[in-house]
Amino acid sequence: MAVISAAMVKELRDKTGAGMMDCKKALAECDADVEKALDWLRQKGLSKAAKRADRATSEGVIASCPAADGKTSTIVEVMTETDFVARGDKFQEFAKAVAAEIAEKAPESVDVFQDRVNDLTAVTGEKTVVGRFFRESVAGEGVVGTYVHANGKLAVLVVVDTDKPATAEVADFAKNVAMQVAAANPIALSKESLDPALLEREREVYRQKALEEGKPEKIIDKIADGAVAKYCKEVCLMEQAYIRDDKMSINDLLKATAKAAGMNISVSKFVRIQLGA
Repeated sequence: MAVISAAMVKELRDKTGAGMMDCKKALAECDADVEKALDWLRQKGLSKAAKRADRATSEGVIASCPAADGKTSTIVEVMTETDFVARGDKFQEFAKAVAAEIAEKAPESVDVFQDRVNDLTAVTGEKTVVGRFFRESVAGEGVVGTYVHANGKLAVLVVVDTDKPATAEVADFAKNVAMQVAAANPIALSKESLDPALLEREREVYRQKALEEGKPEKIIDKIADGAVAKYCKEVCLMEQAYIRDDKMSINDLLKATAKAAGMNISVSKFVRIQLGA
């Protein structure tokens, strides 16, 4: 029996995009002849992935997998060519399975899914791509809020730390903040976490605008500082007006929740992904 090397399997995978086990089987069926194995895969319809490699993947879904204890959660984008395939059961099940495996095993990259991606591509006839993923956990006590928009194309994780075991009130707070991030799209957690260079650039824009409008020189800096403060309220999560009650900020909501729950609460991180963006 001819010897089938790892290099031969890799060469066949690179040429066809077929799964590793399919490549091994093809080589075994063709006495380790790569070219014959390539034709064998084509005949079996298992080399579709390679044919689709240059196709655009603008549709898909973002799948999530929150842990039962609420302390870890995962989101991952899985993309394909058409909404028709993205809404199909096989594609949806694959996306959920990928999210579950990332939640369980925390892989360093999506390369571990390539064989299964190729298998799905062979079934659907469309290119499939596992894109960005985030797996967030609380270091001690706390909870990770998860929100996936109804269309499955936008998702958010929010890490909330506490000094006592998180209650249902804290879990609701985390989810509400995740919805806030989805709707308001902040670029930073707080003013302190904004890039100082960005703030200075904004301040200079407002200074120049005030000068061009003929404002008195002595109040230019005051106008610019006020404009920067307003800008921070728009782009910093903790300073944003709460989408469910614009009379309070997210920081106000945090304080109210902490008081009601009887514990210290802080938001340490958020991540937001929009499919393909």
